[in-house]
Amino acid sequence: MPSPTKPDPAAWARARRVLAVRMDNLGDLLMTTPALAAIKQSLPGAELTLLTSPSGAALAPHLPMVDRVIAHAASWVRQAQPATALEEFMLAQALAEQGFDAAVIFTVCTQSALPAAMLLRLAGVPLRAAHCRENPYALLSDWLPDPDTDFLHARHEVRRQLELVGALGWHTDDERLRFALREADGESLAAKLRLAGLPPGARWIVVHPGATAASRRYPPERFGIAADAVAQDSGCSIVFSGSADEQPLIAQAQARMRKPSVSLAGALSVGELAALIAGAAVLISNNSGPVHLAAALGTPVVDLYALTNPQHTPWAVPARVLNHDVPCRNCLKSVCPQGHHDCLLKVPPQAVAEAALQLAVQGKPTTRTRSDHA
Repeated sequence: MPSPTKPDPAAWARARRVLAVRMDNLGDLLMTTPALAAIKQSLPGAELTLLTSPSGAALAPHLPMVDRVIAHAASWVRQAQPATALEEFMLAQALAEQGFDAAVIFTVCTQSALPAAMLLRLAGVPLRAAHCRENPYALLSDWLPDPDTDFLHARHEVRRQLELVGALGWHTDDERLRFALREADGESLAAKLRLAGLPPGARWIVVHPGATAASRRYPPERFGIAADAVAQDSGCSIVFSGSADEQPLIAQAQARMRKPSVSLAGALSVGELAALIAGAAVLISNNSGPVHLAAALGTPVVDLYALTNPQHTPWAVPARVLNHDVPCRNCLKSVCPQGHHDCLLKVPPQAVAEAALQLAVQGKPTTRTRSDHA
């Protein structure tokens, strides 16, 4: 049976039109930005196109290393409204017309690269690389072995993607996450904060109690208890973030607070949310997209990290990762299969508050900027 191949970096170095495929959510794409930067840094003058999900495409204005973004709701990744067979056939045709020289498929270790590999083969892309557990035969020109089968030793998601492009000869001298802030987003955020009643000159801490999976949500009332203690002891204002659908969670958190707080649920664009997190002393959040925004922007994070999977912790940023060890860790479930949710429920709010206060005292790294770094 064929074995994984050793790519020829010289062949990949000749690529001038490169397609990066990352079909997951905003946080997953953010964890891929160092690898995208490595492509751009290693191929001066090359055009980098990103094929991503509709939610990932929201990052397009904030990824200076990406020249063009194609949004597609791939049927092989969880989507609210997946593409039809006709739409995916048309996508293959559109990609073929672009004449890409090379494509890299980025996946989390529980995903198969084969559906995207088939799409790229149909599109006629000659160089196609990915991690793959199964034998892809001719679907990939360069088959990278996937060692992340044992979650106890799985690589961090950022490291996984950096090592994929590294095998192709592409490297970066800055492995931090990337997100370019825009001045207009900061100005519109400031107006929204004033309208919400945040006092002029106030320091704030962002609290994000939502997450797409129920298994990754710390109880909202405990967020409220912790946020109230932090507000009391730090003098910072508390600003809640989230989608419009998460406003009920925020209301539950605010109901447990004695100190006043502000909710901007459903009111912020991705750029405004990033500006809010960039200006915060600390972010307190479930393991969700805002954690990776904070990592990209250098804002310290208290991460209520459910032990559903191990490889998505905050990357290269001051952080406290809080959970309670359980024998059912690495379950990969969206709802706690045991029903007890002990990996989060056994974290007391006092521990959350203490972690946030410690990070607030330490402050942000003085050398960190992400507003103009590709």
